[in-house]
Amino acid sequence: MDTLMEKTKPMKIKTTASRRVFTVLNGAFLIIFSIFCLLPFINLLAISLSNAESVDAGLVSFYPMNPTGDAYKYLLQNSEFFRAFGWSVLRVVLGTVISLAVITLAAYPLSKSKSRFSGRTFYTVFFIVIMFFSGGLVPTYMVITKLGMYNTIWALVLPTAMNAWNMVLLINFFRLVPQQLEESAMLEGAGNFRILWSIYLPVSLPALATVILFTAVQHWNSWFDGAIYMNPTKVPLQSYIYNMINEANELSNKGNLSEAERARLEALPGKTLRSAQIFIAMIPIMAVYPFAQKFFVKGLVLGSVKG
Repeated sequence: MDTLMEKTKPMKIKTTASRRVFTVLNGAFLIIFSIFCLLPFINLLAISLSNAESVDAGLVSFYPMNPTGDAYKYLLQNSEFFRAFGWSVLRVVLGTVISLAVITLAAYPLSKSKSRFSGRTFYTVFFIVIMFFSGGLVPTYMVITKLGMYNTIWALVLPTAMNAWNMVLLINFFRLVPQQLEESAMLEGAGNFRILWSIYLPVSLPALATVILFTAVQHWNSWFDGAIYMNPTKVPLQSYIYNMINEANELSNKGNLSEAERARLEALPGKTLRSAQIFIAMIPIMAVYPFAQKFFVKGLVLGSVKG
């Protein structure tokens, strides 16, 4: 009995000296790299917690000088900031739902063989081409204006609803689903929509989580379309911060300021408040990443195995 147990014991892999050196060096490199990635965030947080005099004098590095929470107290009373924050949340939620629906409905038929969908190659090439080439800013602006979407939430979510890269990722994941599952469902009388909803989507949660994360980050960080398609009272958070910083820089670099411009410059938030706004804008995405990392890595790897 003892002999049998000894034979069934798992083999221990011997760690060589070179392997241990590699592990130590690799761990040290990743720690150093992580520290360098965190330094800009630490500097931003330190600026937001320092008083304006220390920031303007360039005394703040990675820890606050003369700490104060005035910037965050001001933000809690700033209705414009929270209005822009609300527009960003609305954009992320609505844009992610619409984009996920469009991408899923496009990826499912394109994941089938040519015998089941004869136009697969044409549509695949079509989507790949638009992934690298766009119609340009002026035609896009004209289309949005003519369709009556200017200064509406639809101008922010509909033009970017189809993301070809995310669609390709989902196509590759759908092709990994065993065909036997679909054939069994078809024998039971299930149609394509029932098969997609009951079979493909439940087993594709890692890929769907990856697409949701990519889409949400894209909408949250986007600022350019909000700056050109929306009025100042309806801009999302990133566009609001960009407009504020850009206006402050333009007035600061201008030589002779009029009384109105000087009053506007004094009313604009300083570096401390701008840093606090940027830091708060990063918190939602930074909070989501740790929880979505497991699905994100799995979906990204599995979705790229089979082309």
